[in-house]
Amino acid sequence: MARRPVPTTHPVHDQPARSGLVVAEVLRSLRPRQWTKNLIVFAGLIFGYRLREGEAVFAAFLAFVVFCAVSGVVYLVNDVRDRESDRVHPIKSRRPIAAGRLPTGMAMGVALFIGAAALAAAFLLLPAPFGRITAAYLILLSLYSISLKHVVILDVLTIAMGFVLRAWAGAAAVAVEFSHWLLLLTLLGALFLGLSKRRAELISLAGDPGHHRPILAKYSPYLLDQMIGIVAASALLGYAFYTTDEETVAKFGTDRLLWTVPFPLYGLFRYLYLVHQRGEGGDPSETLLTDRPLMICVVLWVAAVVLILYAPAS
Repeated sequence: MARRPVPTTHPVHDQPARSGLVVAEVLRSLRPRQWTKNLIVFAGLIFGYRLREGEAVFAAFLAFVVFCAVSGVVYLVNDVRDRESDRVHPIKSRRPIAAGRLPTGMAMGVALFIGAAALAAAFLLLPAPFGRITAAYLILLSLYSISLKHVVILDVLTIAMGFVLRAWAGAAAVAVEFSHWLLLLTLLGALFLGLSKRRAELISLAGDPGHHRPILAKYSPYLLDQMIGIVAASALLGYAFYTTDEETVAKFGTDRLLWTVPFPLYGLFRYLYLVHQRGEGGDPSETLLTDRPLMICVVLWVAAVVLILYAPAS
């Protein structure tokens, strides 16, 4: 008698999902919880001193929506390209494309549609510079998915530049100057998060991290700790210098922004605590949304900045 085949627990990859679940799987692949990263587009609105203007607020919100769309496109493309390696990852194997619940052809079709719609909105509904920056973001992150993610140091620098482009686009959307301070602080802050994420991934996959993500084999906890320390100190000092810079004081008519320094100081220390003591940081958006002290710190910092900049002078 022929032996009955042994059932397998592995998913049947690239098979069409049931029609009723397709939309849910697409939305899951767009990673809406990651859209908090796009809140940086509002920096130009707040620090450009245009928060009181309804038209500027609407433009910034539209810019946020566009970047939620284009970042979702990047996630779809990246998941399609990495589906084979994701299938052997303990967590990423649950993603719809890696698990076979969302066919790759459908995922690419959705990515093309959303990308085209987002670019059309970027060029037609917002200032032309915003559209060009959005297109540059898509090109840069596509290069990241194709090759730059496999180049040591350039991988985290590319991610950080993605945040810089988000902030630049937000400033362009409301027609304010993209200051050198915003560029520097966004770059340093994004590098801090990116390097911390690499460290968390390296520790969580301690057995053979290079098997799950080849670039991790080129890093070590010691190297990443050195980089994180340098970037964290630079970011904190850079923010302190920004709050006391003569140009900043003249622009806002106050030197009280210095009072907000304790918030980023606590935020950096809290994040380092989560990375080193709790093994978190592998997903910065998840960490921000689930760690109450960190979330409260961010909310209080934003509130303090808005109050200092926009409250009537006493």
